[in-house]
Amino acid sequence: MNILFLGDIVGKSGRQVVLDHLAAIKEQHKINVVIANGENAAHGFGINAKIANELYEAGVDVITTGNHIWDQKEIVGYISQTPKLLRPGNYPAHQPGQGHVVAEDARGRKVLVINVACRLFMDFANDPFVYLDDVLKNYTLGANVKAIFVDVHGEATSEKACIAHYLDGRVSAVVGTHTHTPTADHRLLENNTAFHTDAGMCGDYNSCIGMDKTLAVQRTRQLIPKERLQPAEGEATLCGTIIKTDDTTGLATSVHQIIRGPGLENKN
Repeated sequence: MNILFLGDIVGKSGRQVVLDHLAAIKEQHKINVVIANGENAAHGFGINAKIANELYEAGVDVITTGNHIWDQKEIVGYISQTPKLLRPGNYPAHQPGQGHVVAEDARGRKVLVINVACRLFMDFANDPFVYLDDVLKNYTLGANVKAIFVDVHGEATSEKACIAHYLDGRVSAVVGTHTHTPTADHRLLENNTAFHTDAGMCGDYNSCIGMDKTLAVQRTRQLIPKERLQPAEGEATLCGTIIKTDDTTGLATSVHQIIRGPGLENKN
C-alpha cells in the first residue's frame, strides 16, 4: 500500500498547491490513501467545513489537525459529524470529534489513522503514550488493519522521536507536523516503522513558517502584536511524505520525501 501524507496546509496558497499537484502525485506514485494536516488551511488559522469538503473532493481521505483545530468556531459542530476530520486524540475527552479513524482504499484495505499532540512547548494535552496504547490495543497490523499511520503534532523533535521509537514495530509510520519545516531524516526505524520528524508545510516558503514575513518580523522585533498575522500568498510549495507498506505485516518497506514547487529543492 502506498500512503501519501501532506504536511500542514497553510492558507489559500497552500490549498491551491495541493489542488494543483495532488492528482498527478497520486497517479505517478500509485497512491492508495491520502492523509493531510489541515489545521492552518483557513487563512492560516484552523479549518472550516467548506475547506475540508474541498480537500475531500480533491482526493484527501483523512484530515488531521493540531493546536489550531478550534480557531474556526463552526468546526465545533462540523467535526462531530465528520469522522475523517480528526483532532488530537489526547486532547480532553469532553471535546467534540475524535483522534483516530479507520479509512479504506479503493480495494477495501483498512488504514487506521491516529492524530496526537505533543506536550513540550505546546498547549495542554493529555499523555499521548497512554492514548496511543489505548487505541492500538484494538488493532493489529496485517490483521484487522493493513496499515497504521500516526500524525504527531509537536514542537520538540526529541518528543516526536521518542513517540516514534515507542511505536516502532507496532505501526506503519509516524510523521511529525507543526513546525512547518521539512526535515531530512525520513527513514525506517529498527523494526520497520517509517519515521519522519516533520513533513513540512504546503504553503509559501517566502515567509515565516507560512505567515507574511513583514508582519512576522515586525512582531518578533517589537514583541508587540499590533495586528493579526496573515498567511503569505505567494506561490506555494507542497511538502509531504510517501510511505510504502507491506500488506502482510503492515510495516513500512520504504519512505521518502516529496516536494513540489519553487520554494525548496524538489525531491520527487
